[in-house]
Amino acid sequence: MIDPLTGASGAAASGVPAHVTATRESYDRVAVDYAALLEDELAGKPLDRALLTTFAEQVGDGRVADVGCGPGRITRFLRDLGADVEGIDLSPGMVAEARRRHPDLPFRVGSAEALDIGDGALGGVLAWYSIIHTPTEGLPAVLAEFRRVLRPGGQLLMAFQAGDEPRDLDRAYGHPVALRVHRRGPQLVERMLDDAGLTVHTRVLREPAGTMESSAQAYLMAVR
Repeated sequence: MIDPLTGASGAAASGVPAHVTATRESYDRVAVDYAALLEDELAGKPLDRALLTTFAEQVGDGRVADVGCGPGRITRFLRDLGADVEGIDLSPGMVAEARRRHPDLPFRVGSAEALDIGDGALGGVLAWYSIIHTPTEGLPAVLAEFRRVLRPGGQLLMAFQAGDEPRDLDRAYGHPVALRVHRRGPQLVERMLDDAGLTVHTRVLREPAGTMESSAQAYLMAVR
């Protein structure tokens, strides 16, 4: 089997961290049903739309990477706001679904830990629930990569579940999966952003809404 991130096969591909492999395989499995279920989710979330709109306005005419784009619904929203945005996702299945649903937008397979983007090339990075499967010890490398690709003054918007304990999922969207969802306090993530050279300027925390949310939701905006 060829690894889509490294192009390696067999033993070489086995060097990929276990959580990366589990996340990729799980989202490959659920991609079609995930996309269908969440297609219109933003319509019922005015706060999410407002934060994404603010992010797009702050970025201006700079390039944006939607890292962990899934089936591309947020990428679509940003493009409709006028953003020069591309979607990047670990899961080839999600990227295929994004391309099918939004054939006019650019999507590609990639990893948050090693973005194929030049230093200082972006005006914005969106990490919309895309750090939730990364162990805390792996976050500094991801945040450093976000800073690397942002130009001075570039904006980062992150969304994630707030809390103290991880949640393990063995089934989601009608399919068996092997996913650990890491819930973290916003203060911890803010300290890690500061250590990475990204300064938080906006903090939002809201209570869970609807049947799909079991914890508070956190949003942080930061600038390089």
